[in-house]
Amino acid sequence: MRLDTSFRLTALAVGAFLVLAPSAAQQPQISRIRGTVASLDGTALTVTTRDGSEQKIALASDAAVLGLVKSSLSDIKSGAFIGVTGMPQADGSQKAVEVHIFPEKARGTGEGFRPWDLGPGSTMTNATVAEQVVSNDGQSLLLKYKDGEKKIVVGTDTPVVSFVDGDRADLKPGAKVIVFAAREGDGTLTSKRIAVGRDGLTPPM
Repeated sequence: MRLDTSFRLTALAVGAFLVLAPSAAQQPQISRIRGTVASLDGTALTVTTRDGSEQKIALASDAAVLGLVKSSLSDIKSGAFIGVTGMPQADGSQKAVEVHIFPEKARGTGEGFRPWDLGPGSTMTNATVAEQVVSNDGQSLLLKYKDGEKKIVVGTDTPVVSFVDGDRADLKPGAKVIVFAAREGDGTLTSKRIAVGRDGLTPPM
């Protein structure tokens, strides 16, 4: 992780990733494209999506690239600001599908609870870890945000990742990415932010 002046940009870029989608009055609408880098030619990024189709995306000149690295349950500390993709449970809790740990400078990013598009019924909670209960089969977390709180159940097999600095050199063929792209009026896709897994990691969110 490169802790230089570029980290300030990284913190801002992280803050742009996992936030509320634009309102209907804001155009263009942002889509999340998940898949594998097929090629990068200058600013032209081609991604093979999970359904096997190809999407061609033009990268903005100031497009931010963030890396994602594998972490573990032990890296989730009380007081940390994290994001959780979850699925609602009958008791009102959320079962974590994945957990991503924000750098401290990105604390407050997209704080709150909202629907997500990883799968039907999925949600996103960005909040501070207020309480932790460790058990043999994982952890129970109490996440608190400005307008409420959520109980999160995290299994021992739940993917945990952390954001780190990245750059376009990470967008190599075969790299797994989630691209936040806007469809312009002429149908083309453009992107100002991409998260890419390091060492073969697939962004789990």
